[in-house]
Amino acid sequence: MSSVDDPTPTTDEPDGLVAEAEPVPKPRTAEDDESPFGQPGRPFRRSPFLLGLFGGLGLVLAYASYLAVRNAFSILILIFIALFLAIGLNPAVVRLRKWGVPRGGAVTIVALALVLVLGGAIGALVPPLVTQVGDFIAAAPGYIETLQRNATINDLVGQFDLVERAKSLASPETFSRALGGVFGGAKLIFGTLFQVLTVLVLTIYFMASFDKMKSAAYALVPRSRRGRVQLLTDEILAKVGAYIVGALAIAVLAGISAFVFAMIVGLAYPFALAVVVAVCDLIPQIGATIGAVIVTVVAFADSLTIGIAAAVFFLVYQQVENYLIYPKVMRKSVKVSDVAAIVAALVGVGLFGVLGALVAIPAVAAVQLIVREVVMPRQEAR
Repeated sequence: MSSVDDPTPTTDEPDGLVAEAEPVPKPRTAEDDESPFGQPGRPFRRSPFLLGLFGGLGLVLAYASYLAVRNAFSILILIFIALFLAIGLNPAVVRLRKWGVPRGGAVTIVALALVLVLGGAIGALVPPLVTQVGDFIAAAPGYIETLQRNATINDLVGQFDLVERAKSLASPETFSRALGGVFGGAKLIFGTLFQVLTVLVLTIYFMASFDKMKSAAYALVPRSRRGRVQLLTDEILAKVGAYIVGALAIAVLAGISAFVFAMIVGLAYPFALAVVVAVCDLIPQIGATIGAVIVTVVAFADSLTIGIAAAVFFLVYQQVENYLIYPKVMRKSVKVSDVAAIVAALVGVGLFGVLGALVAIPAVAAVQLIVREVVMPRQEAR
């Protein structure tokens, strides 16, 4: 019986060792063209050393971020104000684009309107302030002469030795401190003007590149969730924009009403008082009351009759605004309960001052939308 040949090929390699062929380079594909730096590799192994290293780097990065935010907080506030204004003014840009105006032209028109409003507000407030200071300086000698003829004042001057104290205050050190205060006031004025111009320029830039900014932000979201995130974000931005437009409309209406009332009763500086009422009316819940109190106090300083008329006028107007104007204007923007609005306004004032009060209600509306569309469905699905 002859033996059958073994079909298994024999090699000269020792048992247990397999020769490895040299890797053949893969041809470039369309994906390689989209990623010129190559495809990302596998993630690092989750070893304790790497976890500790990245944890320590995370702590260092968090502390560095805290220091950066603390040092640049004032600049970040300006950026936030400009972004908030851009969100509020974007509906006007969208409306102009629907009318056939190019985006650049629409942004220019809205920016010019914003500049005119700011210029009008500054022009209404600065001249009365300068006039009042000038009148006080001009009337100061008469006030001093009247005080000198007052027997009670003369007795107090002799009793407390006020003349010698006044002479001691009239020293070079006192004048230098006063001069420093003057320069400090001038620095404050120019600093405020610089901040206003910065916010204005940033607002224009944000309005011009609003769509690009949104697209860049959406690109950071995973593709599987991008559509839902885009829908929620667009809804939030629409609510915030509608709220800002509605709040501005209500504030302008309040300012016009105050201007008409001041003109009828003959109050001085009616345009400035109207600007004060409009600006205060932007603060949710309590702003209208603050503006009404300011104008009423000015009216009482004029005469008792005008003061009573101002108190009655603002009492009636606030009822009309709260129960007729506000629901009509805000019914399509935000739906926040009165309790939530008051609490949000107080928390906003405590955290960020007047700016916090302005953004409190849109923030609450955004949180309500996220809870209703994201949190509650997950809770119901469990």
